[in-house]
Amino acid sequence: MQRRSFLKQSGLLGSGLADFEKGIPAILRKTSTPGLSIAVVKGGRLAWSRGYGVANEATVFQAASMSKPLFAYAVMKLCERGVMSLDTPLTKYTSERFLAGDPRLEQITARHVLSHTSGFQNTRSGDLPLKIHFKPGEKWMYSGEGFAYLQSVVTHLVGKVDRGNCAQFEAGLEVCATNFEAYMKANVLDPLEMKLSSYSIADKDRQGPGIARYGAMGGLLTTPSDYARFLIAMMKSPASIREMFRPQVEVEQAKDYRISWGLGWRIARSKSATLVGHGGDNPGYHCLSQMNVERKAGFVMMTNSDGKVELLKRLAPELARQVVEN
Repeated sequence: MQRRSFLKQSGLLGSGLADFEKGIPAILRKTSTPGLSIAVVKGGRLAWSRGYGVANEATVFQAASMSKPLFAYAVMKLCERGVMSLDTPLTKYTSERFLAGDPRLEQITARHVLSHTSGFQNTRSGDLPLKIHFKPGEKWMYSGEGFAYLQSVVTHLVGKVDRGNCAQFEAGLEVCATNFEAYMKANVLDPLEMKLSSYSIADKDRQGPGIARYGAMGGLLTTPSDYARFLIAMMKSPASIREMFRPQVEVEQAKDYRISWGLGWRIARSKSATLVGHGGDNPGYHCLSQMNVERKAGFVMMTNSDGKVELLKRLAPELARQVVEN
């Protein structure tokens, strides 16, 4: 009830997409949010995009964990070409070991990583060294480390490593710079015409090694319009890519909906619609994407204000109702 009241007071509830847009400046003032940008896809094309506050349509945001589906797509394209397979143990592709001393590493596949069933935790630390917490494929645990592992394997297969440019990260992990950004630009960003998108990390002194460490799990810089182009490509993708939308593991079930994970995507299924999406949260940046593949509709929301994830939580349900559920 509290959410409905908030939206109704702002003129967003039950008035259609046009009134939804008109009410956003008031929402920003009410929540003290400096910048918000939204892109909407209808009928498999970019229907409109807007920037509010200090943001405009060309403002670049940190995509945070919304980087993962883009990397998952790159992996699927490699599988499509026969460079790798979703179900081949990743140790078959490289002699380097992401983790020593655990034979379960030999079981982890790209499918496990992309569906967050590898057994790796989200991130390692000095207090929580990297480990495999369960038999791969046995259950679900969200894992950025899994994506870092798969990124290192992809680099071994199709990339290059600069051994002269290395840095240390969590728990003393040493990572060397790679050509990951150049590969993603040539094989994903440029073909999808994501012209304002790139990769970066906040620590400029470790930029190269930092992208090698965090690129797949959270290093994408983009705009809602650019990311919407990625959603459109997903909506029009062939069967080989649509495997990404097939539920791999169920993580939540209620009376009216089920939450599963596909390959790189969170999947919410109800009687009325199947919604595919992903969110992202980095310090100072919060974002969300959602799409209905069958109806070729979706939206991307990004904000550049720390702590304003609550803004997205309040706006997203109504925008979803207007765009992807109808």
